[in-house]
Amino acid sequence: MDELRQIELDVVEGERRLAELEALLINLKRLNEDTAKVHAELEVMRKNQLDREQNRQRLLSLLHP
Repeated sequence: MDELRQIELDVVEGERRLAELEALLINLKRLNEDTAKVHAELEVMRKNQLDREQNRQRLLSLLHP
């Protein structure tokens, strides 16, 4: 349960950080700034978020077979 609680917090924090980075990307595009670095970071964060969500699902399935 502690591990599930922690992964739930990590998922929520990851969603918050993704939203912030997506907003930054939109702002940079609006200003015609270079978005390559932010775009690359966003892709890494999305992959990490997917991993966290899959881990959460795995833990949930262990608790509720």
